[in-house]
Amino acid sequence: MFYIKLILAFFKTSTQSELAYRSNFFIRLLNSFLNLLTGVLSLVVIFNQVETLQGWDMPSALALLGIYLLLGALRELFIGPSLESVTGMDGEIWTGTFDFTLLRPVDKQFLLSFRHWRIFALFDLLLALVVLGAAMGLLGSDLSFGAVLSFILMLLAGLVLLYAALLAFSALVFWNSGFLFTWIINDLFQLARYPVSLYPNWLRLILTWIIPVGLMTTIPAQALIGTLSPWMTALTLLFSLSSLFAASILLQHGLRKYTSASS
Repeated sequence: MFYIKLILAFFKTSTQSELAYRSNFFIRLLNSFLNLLTGVLSLVVIFNQVETLQGWDMPSALALLGIYLLLGALRELFIGPSLESVTGMDGEIWTGTFDFTLLRPVDKQFLLSFRHWRIFALFDLLLALVVLGAAMGLLGSDLSFGAVLSFILMLLAGLVLLYAALLAFSALVFWNSGFLFTWIINDLFQLARYPVSLYPNWLRLILTWIIPVGLMTTIPAQALIGTLSPWMTALTLLFSLSSLFAASILLQHGLRKYTSASS
């Protein structure tokens, strides 16, 4: 309950801060609509030319787009802002104010993960849910209760993978504060809006098991349309939990390596 109360307090503080710049809302609104429009129009253009692409039809590709938008919205809502406040450009490590964060009597990984929120990302989350709902409506009778349960489980695994990847790349800043390692996943995550099977074998390997942005979106979509095998479900769960554990260990090593700005 203590940590839940902290999250609510962080959310309230971030809301007050965000609402102080209400003009940002309209900019974010326009950006969200443009992002949605370009994604949907690209699928319309593609599937006006072909019925399927590497086994993916319009409803399944739309579901994947919805998952991509959903994970992106959750990242913008709390994961990205919190980590960027510490390891990003002009973050606490760069400015030397990270010392004060370390002195707070709260688990450091929790603090780095939930301290800052961008409430305008809730609109992105709503749009993503609309896209997912439209995809599920197109799938119609092809959906089963088991597929929906598997989808929810794989979506949670995808979120864990996204968090673990961002945490790990953020932790690398403790070894080299002059390079923003999260830029790598920022660029590669754009590729996750399309099925990973569309890419060459070497890139597919990278996007699945090295920097698993493709795994975050393709696997939940396959679960929703009922093409995900049980062994891949188990492997994805194991991989996501292992990635979270490894990222947490990397962060702890990074924190021990950190030298105070006053030293």
